[in-house]
Amino acid sequence: MERRRDCISSLPDEILGKILSLLPTKEAASTSVLSKRWRNLLGLVDTLWFDVSMLVYANLEDETRGLGGFCDFVDTTFALLSKSPIKKFSCSFPCVYGQDVWDRLNSSLNRWIWTCMERGLLEIHFHAIPTSVFGLETKLLTSNTLVKLTLSVRCVLEAEQVFLPALKSLSLLSVAFEYDYRVRLLGGCPALEELHIRDGDYPLEPLCCGRDVYSASVKRLVIFSMQSKFEHTHDIVFLEAPSLVYLDYSSYVSEEYRFLDLDLLVEARLNIRLWVPTNDRDDYDDDDNDDDDDDDDDDDADYGDAVDDDYVYHFVPKYKPKAIFGDVKNLIAGISNVTTLHLSADTLEAFHFCCKTMPVFEKLLNLSIESNKEKGWQVMPLLLKSCPALETLVIKGLVHRVTNKCGDACICKFIPDTNNNNYYKKKKKMNEEQLCCLWTCQVKVLEILEYGGSSQELKQMRHFLGKLKCLETVRVGVGAERKFLRANVMALPRLSPKCVVRFI
Repeated sequence: MERRRDCISSLPDEILGKILSLLPTKEAASTSVLSKRWRNLLGLVDTLWFDVSMLVYANLEDETRGLGGFCDFVDTTFALLSKSPIKKFSCSFPCVYGQDVWDRLNSSLNRWIWTCMERGLLEIHFHAIPTSVFGLETKLLTSNTLVKLTLSVRCVLEAEQVFLPALKSLSLLSVAFEYDYRVRLLGGCPALEELHIRDGDYPLEPLCCGRDVYSASVKRLVIFSMQSKFEHTHDIVFLEAPSLVYLDYSSYVSEEYRFLDLDLLVEARLNIRLWVPTNDRDDYDDDDNDDDDDDDDDDDADYGDAVDDDYVYHFVPKYKPKAIFGDVKNLIAGISNVTTLHLSADTLEAFHFCCKTMPVFEKLLNLSIESNKEKGWQVMPLLLKSCPALETLVIKGLVHRVTNKCGDACICKFIPDTNNNNYYKKKKKMNEEQLCCLWTCQVKVLEILEYGGSSQELKQMRHFLGKLKCLETVRVGVGAERKFLRANVMALPRLSPKCVVRFI
């Protein structure tokens, strides 16, 4: 039998060095025992990736003792690399250690990073369980070459100054800065373009790096701050970024927002969650607060059910729920210059319950929303009327919770409690508003993703095709094997003679 040729070993040293750089350093080092050809290739590695979780111990005592061996391995690796350039350094400690262990590790970690910096380091990625404290020394925060920095650990800036003139990307993932050192860190990065902040939801204390952000240079900003146990920390959110082009913001709703100098913002993604459920609030709006309302005479809760086609509606009690916390008016006003906007199902409800007036999105061309059977579309009529230049509308899922306020953007038939005298005033008001918001909509492209073909979805598709007069292209996401769903959609009447339906 002809002997198989070792194609990998025949590659040039530079290529093998790049391949080894993609592996955890422990695995890359183990290749030195393969043959003489591989014995000295570790010196060509320009990326170091150390992960304590790759070391397996029988118990915590052995694990703590094994850290000494891990540190020896890292020191030996640096010795083998001699003066070789290092572009990327990653170190992960996904285990719980006491502060005494961290105190011993601190000097080693800073020494390793400093050694890498002396060899032209471009990237640092450091992860540890945030039960311990890592001290960042001054010399580590004054690098002239560092381009990318990722921290996922509780940090203390043991630094008199921070100056990273070449840093382009900064990620703070579940980082706890004591004494608000994050302001000092951001202020020392004059060339920063990408900032990613993720606050963890921990039971003992909030980690709010994404609460106040100021940067004159950041162009892309991602904030994820879903801390469900700390409502008191969401009193105000401050964001000032005059160079910002892209914003991805996820958080529970705050009492106030100050989004300033976002004139260059082009695209925004919002995922704003309310603190309380809204299922019991569908019957209450501003009209319920009128002085001439007389529907509060009966203090008893009154429930009922009604069935219509394939819908089941549940009446809600007559008592008025507690006011919802939060106000997103200034947030919406701050991003109103965008041309592309993505809204989650939670955000649609936050807009409805926490914004009395909707600013006009004069430049908005592309709107994308996510639908959820547990969330309503109450804000859709107001939102569409506030987008006079809208050309593309993308909806992920047509099924949503049926309410009495979806208006003419959909085909919901909510059956209210007719014992409530305010029902007749609402019905009269609805009859007076004959102009459908879809008729004035300039949408040319409609894209429906995750179309399931239910009776409710088909009726909603009929509503869109029969009301959007400027439609040119409709793209529907449906499985290739579901031909009868395609046939049902193709048979729907279309108001626009230019409308072409395509399936994706």
